[in-house]
Amino acid sequence: MELLVKRINKEAILPFYAHEGDAGLDLFSVEEVLIKPMERKLIATGIKIQLPPNTEGQVRPRSGLALAHGITLLNSPGTIDEGYRGEIKVLMINLGQEGFLIKKGMKIAQMVIKPIEQVLIKEVVELKDTERGEGGFGSTGTM
Repeated sequence: MELLVKRINKEAILPFYAHEGDAGLDLFSVEEVLIKPMERKLIATGIKIQLPPNTEGQVRPRSGLALAHGITLLNSPGTIDEGYRGEIKVLMINLGQEGFLIKKGMKIAQMVIKPIEQVLIKEVVELKDTERGEGGFGSTGTM
């Protein structure tokens, strides 16, 4: 599979896997942005992509930023559809107690390429019963 990447900012760093076998490609900021506590910002990566057929890109937080600084992604995982051709941007939020400076060239997120399958929609009058039934949030307990 190939991921086609177009650099739209000369300072953009192309995504890459930090280690062999990694699931996520690192995404990098092309701008310097201060994110204050409880503030959200849309951070530019300076790239556009063309995903392989029948795939999506999932944009996910970086665990180190979350643990050390409370920096995470609001829409997580964010979905990049196969047909999207705009700039890849990352919606970040600061859940920490102090402002956090996103620097140019900083790793801000990771992108995982996953296969997708579309389904046919069929309206029915009844659904098959299950043991769980309509049990939703918290219905399976805490232990």
